[in-house]
Amino acid sequence: MIHNAHMSQSNMSYLVSRPALPVVAQWAVAFAVLITKWTLRRRTRKHLRHMTQEQLDDIGRNRAEAHHQATLPFWRP
Repeated sequence: MIHNAHMSQSNMSYLVSRPALPVVAQWAVAFAVLITKWTLRRRTRKHLRHMTQEQLDDIGRNRAEAHHQATLPFWRP
C-alpha cells in the first residue's frame, strides 16, 4: 500500500514538473474529452429510453423524466 502511494506521488510530481502541452495538443485533448462526453451522454440516454419501470424506480426517476432526458440532444447536458 505504501509502495502504491509512493508511486502515485512520484507520478504526480513527474507530471507537475513537465512543461505544459503545446496549444494544439491542449486543443486535441479538449476535443477528445468533449467527444467522449458526448458519446457517453448519447449512450446513457439511449439506455434510459429502454429502461423498465422497475429500473427507473431503482434510480429514482419516473417515465416522464426518463423520456425528457432521453429526447435531449447529446450536446446538451
